[in-house]
Amino acid sequence: MGAYEWYLERVLPRCVDFGMRGEVFRELRPGCVGAAAGRVLELGFGSGLNLPHLCGGVEELVAIDPAHLGRELAAERIAAAPFPVRFAELEGSRWAVEDASFDCVVCTWTLCTVPSIAAVMAEVGRVLRPGGTFRFLEHGRSRDDGVARWQRRLNGVQGTLFGGCQLDREIEVCVGEAGVGVLEHEEFVAEGLAIFSSMYGGVVTKPIA
Repeated sequence: MGAYEWYLERVLPRCVDFGMRGEVFRELRPGCVGAAAGRVLELGFGSGLNLPHLCGGVEELVAIDPAHLGRELAAERIAAAPFPVRFAELEGSRWAVEDASFDCVVCTWTLCTVPSIAAVMAEVGRVLRPGGTFRFLEHGRSRDDGVARWQRRLNGVQGTLFGGCQLDREIEVCVGEAGVGVLEHEEFVAEGLAIFSSMYGGVVTKPIA
């Protein structure tokens, strides 16, 4: 294992766990994942920071994340969860789960990093049951042109330090263009550094017929 691969697998997950425990993120999580219910899949499970914010209506959580260290960091949160938590693996861009088998897919601060949002949304459409929902919360491109310019300039450094994370993705455009279902979304600016503060959250509902 090279030095950079070791950093990505053993150091970065700890840094992300520490950073994403901040107050701003903690306050925003319930608005995204709090309404998830039934059989739920979480893309970008990380260290399980969403677990305390999932409601009692969750029957099972299936977690997907290529960084296996997060599972160790999440051990106490998993043990405290009032529903079973199990892990599924990635098979290329495909998730190792059955078609139309989930009531909800949740994803927080992960679409900024995946190689292809279109590929993710194709999998969301595949695994959701008719009437199921995809609930997401992400940072993305600022509406302020000056901030957006800095986001573009810093994308290379950001991607190297944070495993491919991009600062200026147009999240709502990419999610909406995937055509999985009806998109309802909101945009807002959170506290913190301007290049990270433009937030996009929403729900996509898969049609029943």
